[in-house]
Amino acid sequence: MYTQETNNLLNEFHQALERVASVEELRGLRELYLGRKNGLIGVRLKSLGTLSPADRRTVGAELNDLKGFVETGLANKEAALLDSLSVLTRPIDVSLPGIAPLDGGLHPTIQMMYDLNDAFAALNFEIFEGPEVTSELYEFDHMNFPPDHPARESMDTYWLEGSGISADARGADRLAIRPHLTGGSVRYMQRHTPPFRFVYPGRVYRNETTDARHERAFFQYEALIVEKHLPFSAGQLLIKTVLSTVFGRPVTTRMRAGFFPFVEPGFEIDMQCLICDGAGCKVCKQVGWIEVMPGGMPHPNVFKAGGLDHNEWMGFYVNVGLDRLVMMRYGIDDVRLFHSADLRFLSQFR
Repeated sequence: MYTQETNNLLNEFHQALERVASVEELRGLRELYLGRKNGLIGVRLKSLGTLSPADRRTVGAELNDLKGFVETGLANKEAALLDSLSVLTRPIDVSLPGIAPLDGGLHPTIQMMYDLNDAFAALNFEIFEGPEVTSELYEFDHMNFPPDHPARESMDTYWLEGSGISADARGADRLAIRPHLTGGSVRYMQRHTPPFRFVYPGRVYRNETTDARHERAFFQYEALIVEKHLPFSAGQLLIKTVLSTVFGRPVTTRMRAGFFPFVEPGFEIDMQCLICDGAGCKVCKQVGWIEVMPGGMPHPNVFKAGGLDHNEWMGFYVNVGLDRLVMMRYGIDDVRLFHSADLRFLSQFR
């Protein structure tokens, strides 16, 4: 038998416990009875010192029992409340097959990059990566760009400020985020002994006006072969082989004379538009052809910058516009979609 006071506390607790409808209310009830400072049971335990020894033993035992009942009641109520919070409208049948989570996928440009890596690997090419932060020395001086070439100015190239370099710095001291990948070829030549064949994919940055075919940050994919005896037809075969491997069918190409400081002779390499099959559309500006890459034989000054003798070695460059190849593969007429981070667009490529 409990004393009247203990019975009253126990009855009041049971009634309050029945009224609790949320986890927050349960926390309040726990604090009311078991709180460290002002909990009802704790206050009474602290007052035991005012009782006689006989009453102290009786009331102390009752309060300890009451504390156990309260803790058990609170734990059971909490479990019941948590069970009731389930969002399931009915019990789970664990024998039914589950729902597979949605899988992510590669960005179409990255997938194209991997496909090109595979195509070039089959031709015994090495994959090389260069830094995104580079210098005027590698991007322009070593690439045979004249000192007054407009590509050196801020209208095309993003030059870096705040690095402690003076405003009139030039060459290796003038830093930029790379406007093209071609400077990476000299880095490779300086570190390796020819003959060699390698590719170097990556993102480049230019101060462009964006439209359906141009972006400020976009992907390129360069390849370079250096041999002692390299016929020009080898470069043509390289282009046709890579494009047919990527698109899974023969691709019609053409080469037009073009000027680029880092090649001599230089070419504009076009592929027939795969969206309209050469008939003319928005993507190819109604001409039936898409410019996909410049190419040509490395200029003697580029070989010299790489530490090679142009009288001994021959080579062939191609610089693939990766985003444009992806446009051709999937029939997409606006390059800006690739960089929009729009999941409605990107989820199509999972």
